[in-house]
Amino acid sequence: MELLTKILNKEAKVGIIGLGYVGLPLGLEFAGKQFQVIGFDLDDRKVNHLNAGKSYIKHISSKRIKNSLNCFSATSDFSRLTEVDAIIIAVPTPLDEHREPDISYIANSAKTISQYLQKGQLVVLESSTYPGTTEEILLPLFEKAPSIQAEKFEFAGEINELEENIEDYKVGEDFYLAFSPEREDPNNPIYNTATIPKVVGGVTANCLKVTQALYDQVIVKTVPVSSPKAAEATKLLENIYRSVNIALVNELKMVFDRMDIDVWEVIEAAKTKPFGFHAFYPGPGLGGHCIPIDPFYLTWKAREHQINTKFIELAGEINTYMPYYVVESTMQVLNKQKKALNGARVLILGASYKKDIDDIRESPSLKLIEILREKGAIVDYNDPYVPVLPKTRKYHFEMVSIELTKENISSYDVVLLSTDHSNYDYKFIAENAKVIIDTRNVFQKNGINLKKIFKA
Repeated sequence: MELLTKILNKEAKVGIIGLGYVGLPLGLEFAGKQFQVIGFDLDDRKVNHLNAGKSYIKHISSKRIKNSLNCFSATSDFSRLTEVDAIIIAVPTPLDEHREPDISYIANSAKTISQYLQKGQLVVLESSTYPGTTEEILLPLFEKAPSIQAEKFEFAGEINELEENIEDYKVGEDFYLAFSPEREDPNNPIYNTATIPKVVGGVTANCLKVTQALYDQVIVKTVPVSSPKAAEATKLLENIYRSVNIALVNELKMVFDRMDIDVWEVIEAAKTKPFGFHAFYPGPGLGGHCIPIDPFYLTWKAREHQINTKFIELAGEINTYMPYYVVESTMQVLNKQKKALNGARVLILGASYKKDIDDIRESPSLKLIEILREKGAIVDYNDPYVPVLPKTRKYHFEMVSIELTKENISSYDVVLLSTDHSNYDYKFIAENAKVIIDTRNVFQKNGINLKKIFKA
């Protein structure tokens, strides 16, 4: 296979569709191994930033991008897909308002690729999705690529006469198709894109072979599975496992609160067992693009096979309820102070979905802001990594991060810790806050035990 030879000789040009938290670091890994990379994105702001050597993601330095410009470039011109040998799709897969899969980003990317797909190209989908997406959505489009491209010709009359001579592409021969789930964990101090093993499932044996060869150039280990469906299901299992276990400790937290038992103490004691137990921790809700979303992709697909995923859906209900539980706990604490939540000034610490990053996707902090405002609270936030709350698919708060001065902190009726950033001065916050709601047990971890600090 010509493509395989080009990959092994590092002559293959790689195209990445979607330059976010998954696509950008992957593209930079290929560029770092001297592959020529073209990044594709509809957002011209991102394109211009990258081509100027500037980063828009906190844990990816501008220096790294600048050092990659000899091999990496970005564009919003998707006709340049004809220039690359491998196309990797890394676009969002959110849920719609009914908590059902929104695969419009994948579908639109596939339609665009079908207009430019060349013989010998490889396409890999990395976006988390339900089992069957690669073969049900992408494969039929790519097989019909010659006909789709013919329809674009200016002289439609001539094409109609030749339509019967246009042959479909054959997967595994004319083009290659695979699924390889992203496993990105932004700002993980131990694992990064290159050091996290990559699961790969090809539509055919040839598809698997070239896909493995491509990722072998930049990833520490590839893990082949029998099909794209198996690879798609692997990603869902990973995140359902986490969702269910987090839901378990969230539920136990609510139960233990009623029993006047500290769930954090219980978890610390339980994890001393050297086998059969893995610690998960409660929080104000689930955030990020994977755990709050991926389980519902399987739930949706399972209904097509007349199966109800009760266990997964129950976990989702518990995790979705957690921001409401935090607000209820806040109301109870304020009541003990003879204050109402309605009209109270609340400062939320942390807007990102996890500590030390600038990623607010599905962050429980956003839901907390919404609920608190609905109940009449006056809400502000602070996050050293998110100076302005950007517009998301669900929210548009138009809020800016307030400075953590002694005067500011002391002016709020309650400080609600949602994201436990490492660079917060917890002692300073504790000294100046009137009341603290700690959803991460971070104050106790830092040796701060004051009566005005309440766990939620």
